[in-house]
Amino acid sequence: MSEPTTPESFDDARARATVWRLAAAQALGGANSAVIFATGAIVGATLAPTASLATVPLSMYVVGLAAATLPVGIISRRYGRRLAFIIGSGAGALCGLLGAIAILQASFTLFCVATLFGGFYGAVAQSYRFAAADGASPAYRPKAVSWVMAGGVFAGVLGPQLVQWTMDIWSPHLFSFSFLAQAVVALIAMALLSTVDAPKPAPADMHGGRPLVEIIKQPRFVAAAICGVVSYSMMNLVMTSAPLAMKLCGLSLSDSNFGIQWHVVAMYGPSFFTGALITRFGAPKVVAVGLILEALAAIIGMSGVTAIHFWVGLVVLGVGWNFGFVGASALVLETHRPQERNKVQAFNDFLVFGLMAVGSFSSGQLLAHYGWNAVNAVVFPPVVLGLAVLMIAGFAKRRALKQAEAFPDPAI
Repeated sequence: MSEPTTPESFDDARARATVWRLAAAQALGGANSAVIFATGAIVGATLAPTASLATVPLSMYVVGLAAATLPVGIISRRYGRRLAFIIGSGAGALCGLLGAIAILQASFTLFCVATLFGGFYGAVAQSYRFAAADGASPAYRPKAVSWVMAGGVFAGVLGPQLVQWTMDIWSPHLFSFSFLAQAVVALIAMALLSTVDAPKPAPADMHGGRPLVEIIKQPRFVAAAICGVVSYSMMNLVMTSAPLAMKLCGLSLSDSNFGIQWHVVAMYGPSFFTGALITRFGAPKVVAVGLILEALAAIIGMSGVTAIHFWVGLVVLGVGWNFGFVGASALVLETHRPQERNKVQAFNDFLVFGLMAVGSFSSGQLLAHYGWNAVNAVVFPPVVLGLAVLMIAGFAKRRALKQAEAFPDPAI
């Protein structure tokens, strides 16, 4: 069982105040990542020595996500989440500055370094959802996670519009000023995050708890981690390739920006009610719907290459990611005790982004050598795997409940 062995004080009013700040920070951080995903493959195709390397900058972003998750957990555990937040937004500002210089100097290597720092920022931003649940009651935690993720709706508007407004300012160096603007947005986020109520952990929370191996052996954690990996990695695979695929199909940059904008809105928009759905129907059912929607998005992508096909597919993909990833995050919260949260959450994100990084490097190769349909076809086997582990975890939970009813603990 994952229930705490010691009582935890809950203050939902305080948690709500933190949620609003983190939701705003999520919007600003999401705008930074939206700039990278809207431009990364196109800039990569311009700077890379070969077409198959065009999506490497986006893959480096994912590597940054994976590489930073465990250090973020360690910093948060030892010094408090606020310091991790500030360091992360600093990495985001550095990403924008280096990205602008890389485009001006036509340096593919430097541009990859820039997106790596963007990944560091993204890893910290991913921890906002878990920070929102700190100190919240069990009933409010799914809603806290969901509301912070909802901040990304603004990112879906700000990020692509930032690209649209700035991409030609330093012509002919397309998108160079966009990255400079991204650095300014990250600095604004840093100022906001410095006000977040995220104190250093109490000494009692620095030690104790079960060994990590014992926690991750729980069927519910296994299901949460696998579904998190599948929902995020499949979304990333398709989204990474989509802007370049649209360009190869003869569509305009405005079409691409519009598609990414509504994809990001669809990623975060459902968060206004995803938490309520999880509370009512349970996280596993919401995750299952999300995985099915990602498969539907792949079917739409394979059915045509008009702008409408790309736009609708990206919107459905975004909604599927939201249900799958937010639901999987809520499942993770059910598997650990308060004093275990930082190490468990960091390990979960390390799995999600580490495995996503491995798959991300294949997106450019898939698109360059096998085409857009092949990118979409890859989605189906992982989705089936995710649905299967959800069923197995559900069966294990029902069996454990029956055993508990048949053989009640005499100490209770």
